Amino acid sequence: MVKLLVLYEHAAGYALFKVLEFEEVATFLPQLEDSVQELDRFNSLVKLTAFQPFKTAVSALENINSVSEGVVPDVLQLFLDGALPKVNKRSKSLLGVLDPKLGAAISEVLGIPCTHVGAVPEIIRGIRFHFPKLVKGFTPKTAAVAQLGLGHSYSRAKVKFNVHRADNMIIQSIALLDQLDKDINTFSMRIREWYSYHFPELIKIVPDNYLYAKVAEFIKNRKDLSDESVEGLTDILMDGDKAQAIVDASKMSMGMDISPVDLINIEMFACRLVKLSEYRKQISEYLHKKMIGVAPNLACLIGDQVGARLISKAGSLTNLAKFPASTVQILGAEKALFRALKTRGNTPKYGLLYHSTFIGRAGLKNKGRISRYLANKCSIASRIDCFADVQVPIFGEKLKQQVEDRLKFYESGDIPKKNIDVMKEAMEEAALVVNQSVTESAKKKKKDKKRKLSEIETENDVTIENGCTNGENGESKKKKKKKNKNKEVEE
Repeated sequence: MVKLLVLYEHAAGYALFKVLEFEEVATFLPQLEDSVQELDRFNSLVKLTAFQPFKTAVSALENINSVSEGVVPDVLQLFLDGALPKVNKRSKSLLGVLDPKLGAAISEVLGIPCTHVGAVPEIIRGIRFHFPKLVKGFTPKTAAVAQLGLGHSYSRAKVKFNVHRADNMIIQSIALLDQLDKDINTFSMRIREWYSYHFPELIKIVPDNYLYAKVAEFIKNRKDLSDESVEGLTDILMDGDKAQAIVDASKMSMGMDISPVDLINIEMFACRLVKLSEYRKQISEYLHKKMIGVAPNLACLIGDQVGARLISKAGSLTNLAKFPASTVQILGAEKALFRALKTRGNTPKYGLLYHSTFIGRAGLKNKGRISRYLANKCSIASRIDCFADVQVPIFGEKLKQQVEDRLKFYESGDIPKKNIDVMKEAMEEAALVVNQSVTESAKKKKKDKKRKLSEIETENDVTIENGCTNGENGESKKKKKKKNKNKEVEE
């Protein structure tokens, strides 16, 4: 007879249940699903054998972190060692678990076979539903409080980890940057079409979207333009010839007249578009600073935006560092990959890496080769950025030079340096930079200490001088009082 024991991990502790008549229960799954809803019927199938509560909230958080990663914590190991049958009889028992990773870890550590299929999910569902009533001294209120507290602490720990890495800021900023690009392009086409009814010749003279919006905001009504407006247009366009061409075109324009209300709306829309474009520049600068702080080597290798898109697609810098180079190469081309696998066609050569300048500079024959090589270097750069103690962009510069040398090798046949030699040079330069930063920080600390000591000494000198002057003043006052008394006696 095989006995089934079910492990249930609750926010309050670990519980081990024994399933009565396991073989019969396994054959009648529909009846088991019906009995889960009723406590009396389910209580006849399941019996609590052991319960181990968590002593503190900290231990509960540590245990749930280990269980979520598929690792057997010490508390769970001791609990199962005492609650499970003896080592000789464990082969005749089965342990039901919900997570297959945890089951594999338990079977390796304790040597008991684990299962997560069959009737086990339904039994665990029933235990979860009736758990406060299956354990003595436990109420639904206490169970809810324990679950809420552990849920908050677990979420807080995960959020703190993400904030420490600062990946989420990069992900949000690159998403906002992409959205701004789409919106600015859409709004630029709208302002061009709208203002062209009044001044159609302006599009050919000013093709740039940002400058077009600024010029439209400045001109408003084309009939108000004169030779005095050339200076203002020159300040916007930084080109006197274009400014004069705009003034000349306004005098011979084929556009229709627009009412003042329409011009006001066009002006407001152009002003919004200009501010949106300026905000887009600010976001790009913010992304550049964040990438330098979080992933300087990746940013130096392929640029801020492509590196940020890779991090965003992977979910975090840690996930990107765990990816192999083959996954990094086709990251962003998942649809094309699955379509190729389904139709047995050619798989894609690149995904997000296509936006890198190296792919555009390579020849048609070498695009796939350079993308594979670039993905390899990107994976190295992301791992250095993720796991290095000190963030130094030297490795990114060396990796970028390697990609440049590989492009030259494809074109001219010049043999590049070996990767081992390049990495040795990069490590030596990085060590020098780190040592310099350490010495500079030590010098700053010494200067700060000297400055503080000098400030304390000056304060002490001032207090001593004040004390001396106060003493002298006191003595002079006493002498004056004595003289006055002597004069009164003589009189």
